[in-house]
Amino acid sequence: MIDRRRLASFLPFLLLNATLMQAQRPVSIPHAPETSETGPTGKISMDVVVTAKSEQPIAGLQQQDFTVMDNKTVRPITSFKAVAESAEDVRVLLIVDAVNVDFTIVANERQQIGKFLKANDGKLAHPTALAIFTDQEFQIQPNYTRDGNSLNASLEQQTIGLRTLRRSTGFYGAEDRTQLSLKSLDQLIAAEREQPGRKIVIWISPGWPLLSGPAVELSGKEMDNIFHEIVGLSTRLREARMTLYCVNPIGAGQNVSTEFYYQQFTKGVAKPSQADLGHLSLQALAEQSGGRVFVGNNDVADMLKWTVSDGSAFYELTFDAPKAEHPDEYHQIEVSVDRPGLTARTEHGYYDQP
Repeated sequence: MIDRRRLASFLPFLLLNATLMQAQRPVSIPHAPETSETGPTGKISMDVVVTAKSEQPIAGLQQQDFTVMDNKTVRPITSFKAVAESAEDVRVLLIVDAVNVDFTIVANERQQIGKFLKANDGKLAHPTALAIFTDQEFQIQPNYTRDGNSLNASLEQQTIGLRTLRRSTGFYGAEDRTQLSLKSLDQLIAAEREQPGRKIVIWISPGWPLLSGPAVELSGKEMDNIFHEIVGLSTRLREARMTLYCVNPIGAGQNVSTEFYYQQFTKGVAKPSQADLGHLSLQALAEQSGGRVFVGNNDVADMLKWTVSDGSAFYELTFDAPKAEHPDEYHQIEVSVDRPGLTARTEHGYYDQP
């Protein structure tokens, strides 16, 4: 059984972290009060990627090709924009995770990132930046560029030393790494929230520890704290137009049962009694945001290429949110395309407010 005293010391961080992030948000004053029946949340905007069997994004679709379902109810699309080959509408952030992987893997990871950055003579499809995540700091490069060669030169100059929070330090080390990872994700959202356009955030990592399983028992209060953090992260990611991707650099060497354990936590969480720490895993958050999880491939450069291709063609859809009956009311989103063989991918849902 996990030491509940140690776990209890971690769980309040979740609610406190969400509260602090909410307090840091700038306040916007509307030109006129909202009187719409949709309530305070108003319009819900989402970025939708449509793919065929090749998994390459499909361009050229029209608004009438899409149907949006909110909790199994069709919602009219109030605005529509098709984006194709517009580099300025997309920003890409590559995160080198030196906390949740071994040093030897980070070294190979850097070589693979360099291979990706130098491809096509160093000409990147979208403005791109780097972030280095260590147990000492989360450092985000301030300037985005389409010059892959200059980014690679910057990466080569980075000194990424051995971490003190090792994977072998058991549950205590896992707890610390999870807390650091979630804190860094919130720091990233705060930094990018006011920037325009869609953000493709590629976290190169096997993910932070899930801290879930039969040995971890949660009280009702603990599940309530976790639920509030899930609601906060989901809302902040959506408002920042940030799509998360998890690229696992370990490749074929990882235990298969560990690799896919996160799939138990990818469904939307509608109430506190459903909440588990696994719902705050990188992989679960990535799929919930409309992103993807890449595993079982040693070619990190190839996985990065596939991930960035999601920015080559996508669709911005907006619909009016219905008025919620209670705070933090979860709404499942389903988007379908009236074309044979095509699949739409977007965020799984949102939390509505009265």
